[in-house]
Amino acid sequence: MKKKKITKQKVIVGIIFIIIILGILGYIYLTYTNKEKPQNNNDSQPEQKKLTIVDEDSNERPIAVMIDNNIGNGRHAGLQESYINYEIIVEGGLTRIMALFKDKDVSLIGPIRSSRHYFLDYALESDAIYAHYGWSTYAENDINALNVNNINGLYDAAPFWRDTTIAAPHNVFTSTEKLSSYAKTKEYATTTNDWKLLNYTTDEVNLNTPVSTTTQINPETGEEEQIPVTAEGLLTANTIIIPYSYYQTRSYTYDAQRKVYLRYMNDTPHIDKETNEQLHYKNIIIEQVRNYQLDNEGRQDLDTTGSGNGYYITNGYALPIHWTKSERSAKTIYTYTDGSEVEINDGNTFIQIMPTTFTPTIN
Repeated sequence: MKKKKITKQKVIVGIIFIIIILGILGYIYLTYTNKEKPQNNNDSQPEQKKLTIVDEDSNERPIAVMIDNNIGNGRHAGLQESYINYEIIVEGGLTRIMALFKDKDVSLIGPIRSSRHYFLDYALESDAIYAHYGWSTYAENDINALNVNNINGLYDAAPFWRDTTIAAPHNVFTSTEKLSSYAKTKEYATTTNDWKLLNYTTDEVNLNTPVSTTTQINPETGEEEQIPVTAEGLLTANTIIIPYSYYQTRSYTYDAQRKVYLRYMNDTPHIDKETNEQLHYKNIIIEQVRNYQLDNEGRQDLDTTGSGNGYYITNGYALPIHWTKSERSAKTIYTYTDGSEVEINDGNTFIQIMPTTFTPTIN
């Protein structure tokens, strides 16, 4: 038989064909393996910072707990772990606190006390389950009328216990685990997408940061200079004094090293029952609200809806703010005098809802 002659041209074509096939196989291999590999951190976008005070990705429903405040210092538990606290006037010139908990397992909270109806307005704006031990007639009527998801220790005893070493009625305590579990037995929703109230930011808010510049003539050189201008009404806030009545005052001093405010009740350090540590907060909101007496028992009412003035305080400075709340269940909106919404530092916040008949001192 005659052998076929293999030409040089055919060899070249064959080599090119093999190269093409290998190239295709290589492309398929690299494409597949790149999909399996994690992206190079140098090529990806920087990871977005997350809040530490709450889990933004969690839709766990907050729980608002009424706290007895007629007990003196060193007997509160849980107020350092709550992400928002409200303090409001009650009868007799005293105050009561409502603490909001979310995304934390807090084993001791209290002592628990009875409800006052205007606290509901601040529980509703965070879509919180409302826990208390007893109620005024006004609160009872409003809880029923507004269909508030509440846990009342007078009838819902399971999530509460008494510390027998403490005199009643200042000895009732609870925990987030017990309240959450009991809420499920009452078939309350334990998740919500409407929990967020404050306009948090992960970027550090420093109220003394210049917002603009102005041109001035230097008297020594005669030349124009650009002078930084801070927001209107900026105050140094190393000490804050907040009177609620003629014998009940709350105050804070700024700890510049930790960038938090140390809390005092009637000039005495406010100490945690469990840790013996002084309570401290990243943010303070003063909200001035008109209050007036309802009955001979001294029960109070508050103009929680409408608008008013106050201050946002953080990192050693304070700025005047304006608050608005369109209805009882609506969220309170906090804005600066220029109309921009207040950005709140990542951290726990104490909202001091104080009577308009008194004036806070900030210096």
